[in-house]
Amino acid sequence: MSERIADSWPVDPPPDCPACPRLVALREELKVAYPDWHNAPVPSFGDASPRLLIIGLAPGMKGANCTGRPFTGDYAGDLLYQTMIEFGFAEGTYLARPDDGLRLKDAMITNAVRCLPPQNKPTGAEIKTCRPYLLSTLDANPSIKAVLALGRIAHETFLTALGQRRASFAFAHGAQHELPGTGLTLFDSYHCSRYNTNTGRLTEEMFHSVFRQIRAFIP
Repeated sequence: MSERIADSWPVDPPPDCPACPRLVALREELKVAYPDWHNAPVPSFGDASPRLLIIGLAPGMKGANCTGRPFTGDYAGDLLYQTMIEFGFAEGTYLARPDDGLRLKDAMITNAVRCLPPQNKPTGAEIKTCRPYLLSTLDANPSIKAVLALGRIAHETFLTALGQRRASFAFAHGAQHELPGTGLTLFDSYHCSRYNTNTGRLTEEMFHSVFRQIRAFIP
């Protein structure tokens, strides 16, 4: 059993989603300070029939919250999209803006929480509130066979959403988990944030190694 609460739940929150008061307050504050930014829930981005779903944590303030496209405009997107291009999951040139013409191939990117959280740290309640959108995204894309969780929170919220026991599938960089009864395989990576790469927790080669696993799974 999953946490799905409504068969008709949309795949993306409405632009004025009122569900999380703390996130709404930040959004309204940023609309005043930066009226030209997206400042709204960020929809998923990807191919019409993806076999790979990539799940991040939440939009970055000067990244997706500004541009309106996941992982676009910040360092994490530089590493993610260049890696996707190298492994054939994207084509074109990534220019850190939503009109750069970049196209995803066989892949889709979303976030566990669709709105920017203060200090990039969503609460447990905010993560839970956004889970139905993750489930609807999966339901709307039955072609998905592999899921890449970028970081522990994405890993855990995905397992919880599907009703899987988190203790049975420990998060570890490079881990690969077959999820019984779902037809899905979960891959784990440390998040491709500037902090993780600057501290050496995640190197480009480590990130590429995960994508080599995924490409072997999805020829």
